[in-house]
Amino acid sequence: MITLKSEREIKKMAESGAVLAGVHKGLQKLIKPGLDTWEIEEFADKYITDHGATPSEKGFDGYKFGTCISINDEVAHGIPRKGLKLKSGDIVKVDMCVNKDGFESDSCWTYAVGKISPEAQKLMDVTKEALYKGIDQAQVGNRLGDIGYAIEHYVEDENHMGDVRELIGHGIQPTIHEEPAVPAYGEKGRGLRLRPGMTITIEPMVTLGDWRIKDRFDDKDDWTYYVTEDGSLSAQYEHTLAITEDGPKILTSQDPKEDEKYL
Repeated sequence: MITLKSEREIKKMAESGAVLAGVHKGLQKLIKPGLDTWEIEEFADKYITDHGATPSEKGFDGYKFGTCISINDEVAHGIPRKGLKLKSGDIVKVDMCVNKDGFESDSCWTYAVGKISPEAQKLMDVTKEALYKGIDQAQVGNRLGDIGYAIEHYVEDENHMGDVRELIGHGIQPTIHEEPAVPAYGEKGRGLRLRPGMTITIEPMVTLGDWRIKDRFDDKDDWTYYVTEDGSLSAQYEHTLAITEDGPKILTSQDPKEDEKYL
């Protein structure tokens, strides 16, 4: 079932999103070579709780942490690992969900660690731009396929990178995973029609190589996460947004100037 949110509910989701965005802005300053990934988890947990909210992923389907931290070829669902230190040249994805007063938000960002290669920088740039290409299609009357097509065409046809298929965006609120599924690939004019009050995430995951991914099992932590099948680098960017008569509204914006037309 898809629930349509009121203006009040969307405003409350934006308050949750502001807390989440604050974590990401803090991580921009925190992330550097030598940082232990556990310090990312500690920073996020403290920031969220200090702002009267809770990290929604902690306890969700048995997950133990408030963040997912995925490095280089790790596509998604990596965990914070004590003793794993970031190195110059790494790119690291930090994905998290926040609940404030019963309202959810979800956002992932990719960070450069120290000096990264031109190829890694282009991957990050293309992935972020792909997110906004998708957001631009999140208009009342459009269909989910319009979002997916815009991302897929930009990533694969224009930039010859891999557009991950197996992991996709989703509806959000009242829980962090709701209907509908929001793929970052698709066909124009196909799929569910977008209506005012829908709240969704758009979250392209892009690779420098092939789009296929595989499981990787971590014996130490008894956890399975996802990596690129060919070992190539992967990036991800994600926003929570509301579909409104005035266009898509980003609820997890980190930069009001950059996102002015979406606020």
